[in-house]
Amino acid sequence: METVNGAGARLQELFEGHRLTPTQRRIAHCVVRHAAEAPFLSSVELAELAGVSQPSVTRFAVALGFDGYPALRRRLRETLPASGGVRDGADGSGEPAGGGDGEGARNTWQQAVHAEIENLRRLAAQLADPAPVTAAGRLLAASRPLPVLGLRAAAAQARGFAYFAAKVHPDVRLLDEGGSMLDDRLDTAVRAGASALLCFALPRHPRETVAALGRARAAGLRVVTVADSAFAPVAGPGDVLLPAAVGTGLSFDTACGPMLLGRVLLEAMCDELPDAQARLEEFDARAAERGLFAD
Repeated sequence: METVNGAGARLQELFEGHRLTPTQRRIAHCVVRHAAEAPFLSSVELAELAGVSQPSVTRFAVALGFDGYPALRRRLRETLPASGGVRDGADGSGEPAGGGDGEGARNTWQQAVHAEIENLRRLAAQLADPAPVTAAGRLLAASRPLPVLGLRAAAAQARGFAYFAAKVHPDVRLLDEGGSMLDDRLDTAVRAGASALLCFALPRHPRETVAALGRARAAGLRVVTVADSAFAPVAGPGDVLLPAAVGTGLSFDTACGPMLLGRVLLEAMCDELPDAQARLEEFDARAAERGLFAD
């Protein structure tokens, strides 16, 4: 894979900050990898190079805020050096742009990893104030049962939290499938005495998640949401919203931040459960008796 340097790095910056579909991200990655020739390709040629349809290229340009592909192509050409092409190095030296620290020589995958590292740094700074997470942990610990909601992209986060939470909480109920059964299971949790609901919400946000949270609030549940942004469409008045950014540098989002925040929230919940440690020790003892693990 070609490195992202010179014009490629500037193209990467052009695409960052936009909510793109997986197909549109594929096009963006193709443009970055082929920074020298992409600004001179027609929409049909770029579509063939990226392995997508021509209308997808047009929609990609519009998603970036341009009137159409011709306007985007003009902008792409502006990223090229004055010579009209991408030189071996931004200074013509034959060395990657960015000096000797390797910053300008990161490929697409490295860029994605470093973006996630930056997301985690922001999460660490956010956790300097522990009050929101502590309050959320208290709400979840007190709920009997505790429904944990996560649909589509967020299902894995919800499932992971529910798996570990069940070791310390007496009644955790995973809601990771949509459809009419979701309403039934939510109603059952409310009738059983649930007082709070934990939701993992990641882009693209399913309408079913928004609707389910509306029903939960109407039923009197306090909603704790781990979302990709404080402005996520799932947020509602009175919710405890805990944001953690997702990475958008690859075709599909990476969610290291939300996963880690979920584990932090789980720790806060354990702190509010007086018998959490006893439950963990009991599980370990039974696991040993049954030979559950190889190590």
